This record gives sequence, C-alpha cells and structure tokens, in this order.
Amino acid sequence: MLTLDLARRSLRNRLLPSILTVLSIAFSVALLVGIENIRNGLRASFTGTISGTDLIVGPQAGSIQLLLYSVFGMGSPTGNISAEAYEHFQNHPAVAWTIPYALGDSHRGYRVIGTTEDFYEHFRYRGGTPLALAQGDRARDAMDVVLGSEVAERLEYAPGDQIVVTHGMGAAGIMDHDDTPFEVVGILERTGTPVDRALYMTLEGIDAMHEGWEGGVPPAPPSFAPGGEGAAEDDYYAAPPTPPVETDEHERDHGHEHQHGETQTPAGAQDPSLHAHDHDHGGTQITSFFLGTTSRFEMLSLQREINEYRDEPLMAIAPGIALAEMWRSVGYAEDGLKIVSFFVVIVGLLGMLVSLYTALDARRREMAIFRALGAGPRRIIGLLVVESGFLALMGAVIGVALVYGSIFFFQGTVEARFGLLIPIRPLGSLEWLYLGSVVAAGFVLGLIPAAKAYRNTLTDGLSPRS
Repeated sequence: MLTLDLARRSLRNRLLPSILTVLSIAFSVALLVGIENIRNGLRASFTGTISGTDLIVGPQAGSIQLLLYSVFGMGSPTGNISAEAYEHFQNHPAVAWTIPYALGDSHRGYRVIGTTEDFYEHFRYRGGTPLALAQGDRARDAMDVVLGSEVAERLEYAPGDQIVVTHGMGAAGIMDHDDTPFEVVGILERTGTPVDRALYMTLEGIDAMHEGWEGGVPPAPPSFAPGGEGAAEDDYYAAPPTPPVETDEHERDHGHEHQHGETQTPAGAQDPSLHAHDHDHGGTQITSFFLGTTSRFEMLSLQREINEYRDEPLMAIAPGIALAEMWRSVGYAEDGLKIVSFFVVIVGLLGMLVSLYTALDARRREMAIFRALGAGPRRIIGLLVVESGFLALMGAVIGVALVYGSIFFFQGTVEARFGLLIPIRPLGSLEWLYLGSVVAAGFVLGLIPAAKAYRNTLTDGLSPRS
C-alpha cells in the first residue's frame, strides 16, 4: 500500500507530464479498440445487406459481380434473363417466392429498379427485418414509383411529385424518358443498406418507358415536318439527360422536375397511362432475381439445376457464401488497419517510456532520499513499475471510454450518413487481449527506468552535478 501511495503522490507531483502520457496511450488504445468495433460493424452491415434470400440468379458471370450489381448497386449487369427462364424457375416446385430485378435506368445518379410487389413482401435485411414504408404506398400502377430514403431526402421529393427517368445507369445517361413521367407514391423507411439509394417501380413501368424499343435502341425519331427538314429529329434528341444530383443546384433543378398535379403528354406521344394496366409484360427481360426455397435442403440441388439450365446460360449464387468471399477479398485492408493501430499503440507506450526515463534525471535526488531512508531495491523498482503500469491502465480505461462514448453519441449520425451500424456491445475476447497486453506492456516497460534508478548510487543522487 505504501508503494501505491508513493506512486500516486509522485504522479500528482508531475501532473502535466502524467496527463499527457495518459492521453497519448488513451488515443492509441481508442484507435485500436475503435478499429475493432468499426470492423465488426462493417462486417455486420455488410453481411446484413440482404437476409433470408437463398439464391440470387443472373446471367453467367462472376459471383462477386452478380452480387455487386444486384445487391449493392455497383457495376453493370452482364446481360438479361428471358421471361421464359424466369417463369420456369418462378413456378419451380422447390421455389417459394421470387423477386425480379430489372436494371438499366436511373434518375439523377440513382438507380431505378423494376420489380413486383414480391419485393416489399419478401425482401429482408439485417437478421430478417422487412421493408417498411415511411410515407405513402407501394408502387402498384405502371406510372408509380417508390423512393429509397436517401433518394427522397437528398432530392427533397414527397409523395405526389413527378419525376422523369433517364435511360442508362449512373450520372451520365443516354436520354430522358420525357414521354413517361412517374409519380412518387411512397418512400421507404431508412434501412442503412443500398435499398436507400434506389427507386422502385413496376415491371409494367419499365415496359412503358421502353415501348417500341428493340435491343435497347429507341425507336426512330418522328418524321420530318414539311418545310422544316431535320427540325423534328433535332427536337427529338435535343433534351440532355437529367443531370446527377447536386445539392447546391437543387433549387434550379427542383422547378423542372417537381410537377404537382397532372402532366401533359407531349404532342404526338401516346399517354402511357392509357395502356399501362393492359400492357403485356410477359416478355419483359429482367437482369436478375432473388428467390427463397421451400426448404433449405432444396437449395443446393436447385442451384445446380439453375447452373446447368440448358435453354439459357444462368448462374445461381448463395448470397451468404458470396458475401463471405467478397469480405475475404478486402481482408488485406482490414489487416493493414490492424497493423497501423498496433504501431500507434507501440508509439504511445514508447512515449510513456521516454517520459519516465527522461524524468529520472529530475528524480535522482528523490530516489537517493528513498534509499537513504531505508527503501530497498525492490521498493524503488516497485515504485517506478507501479507508476508505469498505472499510466498504462488509466490510458486503456480512458481509451475504451472514448470509443464507447463516441459510439453512443454518433451512432445514429454514422448510420444515417454512411449506412454503417456500429452497435454498443460488450468488449470481446480480442479486445480484452488488446487491453491486457497494453497494461502488461506498461508494467514491463517500467522495469527499464527502474533498473536505471536502481543503478544510481546514493552519492550520485545527493551530490550536485558539476
């Protein structure tokens, strides 16, 4: 107890250097533990992007490529799936439900996805959480569109607004579908997944936009008007694609795209709402589809059957396996972060060692007095080791407090801004190992200045230096 009291008094006497040393270790530990929490949050958010789906089916390509453009909205599809192939597996006895995805269009940089009501019924994320609507209703009619939460927030849309979709994905599109405006009928609740960054419409809506198109090519422009040769064609292709979202220019774009009430159909164009419900979408090609099996035992045999489908080259992937494969591909970055954080902790501990070691010159007389009063070598060594260990322990505790305090106060902001959910959870075994190693290293490093103090003679400590 005497040694602990002496160590406490000694640290209090050197308050500023002690605080700086503790803060240095605290920030190092916070970085180490924080990276581990972020890594766990990333893994949970990554693997929780899709849940409850047994297989994802698309044209033959790489499994990660299919996962990226179907689930994460990244990259371009490699082809389409015919309606016949989709209906074949939709009606398969081993299939309980399917969710078709038709890609190829966008709106101000956000992807437009054609699907059915099965999307709202069966799509799950993060442990089986279903989709929910924050406002409005599902897209049921051909000219209806439902927005992800980020799309609605960034573009400031509300139910009743009308939008125009651009052919092509990403910021740069080919042309606007000006003759088929869509009405916003609903907005999804935030999910923290790529669902927030897309627009969802019916397959009939996709068909209505591409009425008369063949092989992805729009129909020929209107006939030239008498006396104005070329004018009609120039007007037909004159409108540039809708620009990608830019917050600073929103007010200028807002007036062009928000049209409350009825929208007039351009002259010479047929109103798509007149035939939307009667439109036969049986020939619609889709980009991919999700499916759930009637039994998990059926999944492997169904996957093999899809991969060996003779009528069309298809590929089925299990999203859980593909996600794990994709996560392993970014494991090098994860290991790199760990290495950096370890070096930061080492630098913090070395800073503590330098602080204690250099302070010995100012404490030589103090050590000599202790020895003159009868303090043995063990007492001197114990004093410095306890000081060093106490600084490391305080740094570790404050570092953990910084991490969990940051998670508590900024968890919602991080999830809303980056879609990354970092849960508040107890320290894992790996984090306890990290903390124990830091504190143990603090005690061990304290032996170095303790050994030097022990070697200092009583005469050297009491005699003034020349």
